[in-house]
Amino acid sequence: MEGLDKRRQYFSKAEVAIHNVETDCWVSAFNRVYDVTRLVAAHKGLLTKPLIQNAGKDVSHWFDSRSYEVLTHIDQKSGLRVPYTPEGRFVHVSPGAVPTTSWNSDFEKEWWKDDNYIIGRLTMKSRNVRIINTLTGQKNTIQVCLEETLGDIQNRYLPFNAHASSYSWKYLGKPLDMLKTLAENGVQDDTAEFTRLSIQEDFYLPAIHLYFKDDLTVA
Repeated sequence: MEGLDKRRQYFSKAEVAIHNVETDCWVSAFNRVYDVTRLVAAHKGLLTKPLIQNAGKDVSHWFDSRSYEVLTHIDQKSGLRVPYTPEGRFVHVSPGAVPTTSWNSDFEKEWWKDDNYIIGRLTMKSRNVRIINTLTGQKNTIQVCLEETLGDIQNRYLPFNAHASSYSWKYLGKPLDMLKTLAENGVQDDTAEFTRLSIQEDFYLPAIHLYFKDDLTVA
């Protein structure tokens, strides 16, 4: 489908969690997903240790939820308000009450306020959906994000079928609007009801059927 942005807008917690090493380091905070791999590479040393130790995890608890500033507390020795970093001071956090010549303040924005490190948002909820290619009979179950449009889901499906845009996407025989979400297309998420009834989530998955419609697109 032409015009669809192939950049990922939303990520599940599971997707963030796999980026959990120094050379592939993601964290999330207040539903924002950050790729701090370049930051870690540029600031090797103790200040990157908290980021590496929390790679793939949520670090919202490091910050004030209203100001997005690092949490602070009163230092018992100096009586001054200083950054509260129980896991260790990290990149772009001032040394607080103890002056040091190693403090490098040569940056425009702290990384958690810098849009250059934000690669998407953390989904409110993820769900599974089954996609069935009626031409080949291929069936795939993929995890998608609640906020994603069918166009976004189509992009997620591309590794399974590079020509996904050459198919009509339908649910219960009805064409789907690729600019709307699953819920907006009437594909409801029943996982909460399944949980209430103690039924396995994968007992029933909504199935989207793909119908071949035109010449193959260029892979």
